[in-house]
Amino acid sequence: MSKALQLLFPSALCLLPFTLLENSNLNHLHATELQELLTIARSIGWGAADILLNVQLADLAIQDATGEPITAADTAVDDYILNNLHASLGRNEFAYLTEETYKAQPSHERLGKPLVWVIDPLDGTKDFIQGTGEYAVHIALLENDRPVLAVVVCPATSTLYFATLGNGTFVERWHETPVPIRVSQRSHVEELTIVASRSHRNQRLNQLMQQFPVQKQRSVGSVGGKIATILQQQADVYVSLSGSSAPKDWDLAAPELVLTEAGGRLTHFDGTPLRYNQEDVSQWGGLLASNGQCHNFLCAEATKLLAEIDAS
Repeated sequence: MSKALQLLFPSALCLLPFTLLENSNLNHLHATELQELLTIARSIGWGAADILLNVQLADLAIQDATGEPITAADTAVDDYILNNLHASLGRNEFAYLTEETYKAQPSHERLGKPLVWVIDPLDGTKDFIQGTGEYAVHIALLENDRPVLAVVVCPATSTLYFATLGNGTFVERWHETPVPIRVSQRSHVEELTIVASRSHRNQRLNQLMQQFPVQKQRSVGSVGGKIATILQQQADVYVSLSGSSAPKDWDLAAPELVLTEAGGRLTHFDGTPLRYNQEDVSQWGGLLASNGQCHNFLCAEATKLLAEIDAS
């Protein structure tokens, strides 16, 4: 960790063991506990950003596993986050689900557990490799399979977004005091901008985008980066449509909470909420994130258009 980060977040160097309050129910975190956990997660988030910003691209040691790129940075940041969470929180009261370790993890270690950390150490690995800067770090805490705490870090812009359930979303920039952040209030479809993927596209999604009511588009790499774009009021809508693969819990849990606490929404096309920490960690089907203003209408339009596309 850099000296600047040590000064900004000294707790990242020596995290004190966290214990649940004696009168706390594992099915409901006390507000004080949640804020303590948030302090720890923010500190770790900045430390993870520091690692990514100091990686030498020439030394990435890119490996290709099942068609998806994995770099030494992915595993280094995953180890850093897990090691710091374990050191501070232990392994008894919390379960852990991360992109880099879930395949080797027995599912019984997390399924049915009330408190689960969901971690993506590097969301947008392709963009990280390509040097676009459009990558993020996601850290979320689930309580009974729904996010109650979230940190999304965009290292290239030295920006961290954080939220706890019911307390709004805040944006924190390097050496600056966190401030509340809200999504746009644009409510006319013709005013809206949709943020789309560069790489995760298929023919079905392209057909949907060609006919979708929102036609102004911009491209951003990672899911965290897309949601940050909506938080910054540079876009208003994001659509995810699974094909041969689908976004995973670690792609969405932290971005969902920072979006919804800022006034936005993220649901399946039928309006139902996402459920995390299931046997299958993929979020299949159509998902729509928005500033909330035209959410139901856009979900209905996406459902209708997909039915027409699939019938043709």
